[in-house]
Amino acid sequence: MGSNMAENHPVGFQWVMEARERGARVFHVDPRFTRTSAMCTDWIRIRAGSDIAFLGGVVNYILSNDRHFEEYVKHYTNAPVVIDEAYQDTEDLDGLFSGWDPEEGKYDSTTWQYSGMKAHGAAGQREEGFKSKGEQSGHGGHGGGLEHGEPPEEDITLQHERCVFQLLKKHYARYSPEFVSETCGCSVAQFLDYCEAVCSASGPEKTGSFCYAVGWTQHTVGVQYIRTAAIIQQLLGNIGRPGGGIMALRGHASIQGSTDIPTLYNILPGYLPMPHTESYGGFDNYMKANTSPTGFWGNFKSYWVSLMKAYFGENATADNDWLFEYLPRVDDDNSAYWTALQMLDGKVKGYIIAGENPAVGNTNSKLHRLALAKLDWLVVRDVVEIESAAFWYDSPEIESGDLRTEEIPTEIFFLPAATHTEKDGSFTNTQRMLQWHWKAVEPKEDARSDLWFYFHLGRMIKQKLADSEEKRDTLIKALRWEYPTHSSIQEPDAEAVLQEVSGWEVSSGEFLDGYPKLKDDGSTVCGCWIYCGCFKEGINQTARKKPHWEQSYVAPEWAWAWPDNRRLLYNRASADPEGRPWSERKRYVWWDDEQGQWTGLDTPDFEKQKPPSYVPPDGAEAQDAIAGGHPFIMQADGRAWLFVPQGLEDGPMPTHYEPHESPFNNPLYSQRANPRRQQFERPENPYNPVADEPGAELYPYVATTYRLTEHHTAGGMTRTVPYLAELQPAMFCEVSPELAEEVGLEHGGWATIYSARSAIEARVLVTDRIPPIEVQGRRTHQIGLPYHWGTRGLTTGGAANDLSAIVLDPNVHIQEVKGFSVGIKPGRRPRGPELTEFVDEIRSRAHAEREGAERVEPESERQTT
Repeated sequence: MGSNMAENHPVGFQWVMEARERGARVFHVDPRFTRTSAMCTDWIRIRAGSDIAFLGGVVNYILSNDRHFEEYVKHYTNAPVVIDEAYQDTEDLDGLFSGWDPEEGKYDSTTWQYSGMKAHGAAGQREEGFKSKGEQSGHGGHGGGLEHGEPPEEDITLQHERCVFQLLKKHYARYSPEFVSETCGCSVAQFLDYCEAVCSASGPEKTGSFCYAVGWTQHTVGVQYIRTAAIIQQLLGNIGRPGGGIMALRGHASIQGSTDIPTLYNILPGYLPMPHTESYGGFDNYMKANTSPTGFWGNFKSYWVSLMKAYFGENATADNDWLFEYLPRVDDDNSAYWTALQMLDGKVKGYIIAGENPAVGNTNSKLHRLALAKLDWLVVRDVVEIESAAFWYDSPEIESGDLRTEEIPTEIFFLPAATHTEKDGSFTNTQRMLQWHWKAVEPKEDARSDLWFYFHLGRMIKQKLADSEEKRDTLIKALRWEYPTHSSIQEPDAEAVLQEVSGWEVSSGEFLDGYPKLKDDGSTVCGCWIYCGCFKEGINQTARKKPHWEQSYVAPEWAWAWPDNRRLLYNRASADPEGRPWSERKRYVWWDDEQGQWTGLDTPDFEKQKPPSYVPPDGAEAQDAIAGGHPFIMQADGRAWLFVPQGLEDGPMPTHYEPHESPFNNPLYSQRANPRRQQFERPENPYNPVADEPGAELYPYVATTYRLTEHHTAGGMTRTVPYLAELQPAMFCEVSPELAEEVGLEHGGWATIYSARSAIEARVLVTDRIPPIEVQGRRTHQIGLPYHWGTRGLTTGGAANDLSAIVLDPNVHIQEVKGFSVGIKPGRRPRGPELTEFVDEIRSRAHAEREGAERVEPESERQTT
């Protein structure tokens, strides 16, 4: 679900095909019939944006028919935990959870907590509830937390009306097979067949897995899509066991690496949260706000201090609080879309684009091109001149007159980048595995690697600021920035960087063998705690290439997986509470009484000498507070969370909401869409009318964007390659024969697709692969749009993202481009100023219809940005 694995992840899909050949049943649940659908045993068609309704129905089926793995659920999840008596569900509040503040447009999660305490989040922004001026909320080290890592109130029989298990039952009770069919568009028989297959493939002897990609994430409820799958996998006992889990399919390397060693604004390496602008009242209070009293996040200070030592070396000391007060702070949002809007308002002076192409790849691409035209300067590093570098003379806005080259003040520096074959380094792939690659050829002319660029940029900045007395320059002057270089261009040694990431002991210089060795006193250096040990014993562990016939199927000696070379996270859950494998056939790690330790085919994701019978003593902290029977060691209570008491912005349990731009109302609640979604109402980002609003009939169809095998993301690396441009020579739209007849489209001819933002043209592909769908008694058409095209390269075409709006998931600020409304008509789009006039005219008609109709907006729909 949420992926087209055969076309976009073909190497990994090989193993799915081998499983199918051995008798595995493989389902593809997707709005389109793709090459993945063709290679699976079953295809279930659903409406774009309805996945939580489908998955929630699976949860309801499991609970209604007692198909859950009871011993796993009782002992390894928070199903028995009793939730605060003030908690109210969406079933109680017509689509809202308790704690909703309509003025702020946010939730207060106080009532979501475990009864009698506050639970501490597992990763990311754990200081939710932090109060400024040093006054803490109590969920960290200030008196809250977990006693012995155990919730104060639970019911192991799962019968208490406020225990998580019963709350799940109540929450999903209305997600019946009939509801799923009416909301998603599949048949009841198909859905029930799927549920039975999933349940039958789970339990002590069997496991099943989900594979997803951006088809799940790029929604205003994207995080909650994955959460729903996690609930299913917990109920069925498929987490931490071989063949189970939820695979986040990464479209290319190194997306996983760019979140681990982040290119994200709000975290530091290893998912350590960036400090915020609030006054913490000192370093100690920041530590308390982010250190869990129990679980491995209880070692937060060791991870943090070791990172500061990697950054600043001897300049970071206990006496100066590891330079904490000098660190930059996160204010407002600071995400990519927020920054683009700030840019549009003239509040951003300069911008660096590296490995991205927002003029094609970001939602509402027109807005991004307009925003780039407001900068003083722009640096673009890429292998070819992409649209984001050429917008000032070659873009739809230049053609339409919305931008004039001579009036754009932006000074643009295009710097040629080396490709991945022209540099050493490591990729981190889907399964958290770091794999080293060696440079195959030298980069041409003045093309340079990212490592070269940032190293020498940093070196030159440090030189320029060496004599500065400004407080703001303290950190740059303190930065440890010495790396060996080689060759005539002084390329930094990539292995030296990996060594710093892996870490060492300061006094001896010995490389560390894993994150448990990190200290909070400044005696260890580590650039990313989850990568600690990838250079242990002075050996580049990521460069290991031992063939599969010389090791077990787990292949622990092929490259290196974080953390601690564990190939399967939380693999303690592959054994029962007593430490015995649930299944001898699927035995993975287990407790060895004779050796007095955990052993198995993989590195145990558990303290090696902690027996299954271990009970935490009073006052135990960090990992010492996790019982021997609780596998989920990064959680404060050692359990997987069916119900999330803290850490999510839009609710403790996933709920079906319609996409922001949906032709349908929510069949469950008057609360139509995610109340916490990020909206940005402004002239450059207008929204289509939705559902039964007047004017919605002007944008009656559902569009969903996707990737092709032949082209790569925004097209910069592929539309310039002749044979790839020949294989996919033109932007096209997929429509059903029925829609083609309804609108007057001809196969191979032209169509204009439009929204309130813009209009593009595309060749028409009439195909049965995207048939109409029956939802809520209405026949609905969906349109498939690949998003690779722009104005540059050997093949050019309309950018699908010109049509979509900036409306975001509140947890990770990702755009909703997998389900939004559009209109379509035959023929090519208007040219020149007529393009803007065409879009404005339809939008004005829709607005006039809305203004002409009396409509009182529900209180819960009134949002702030």
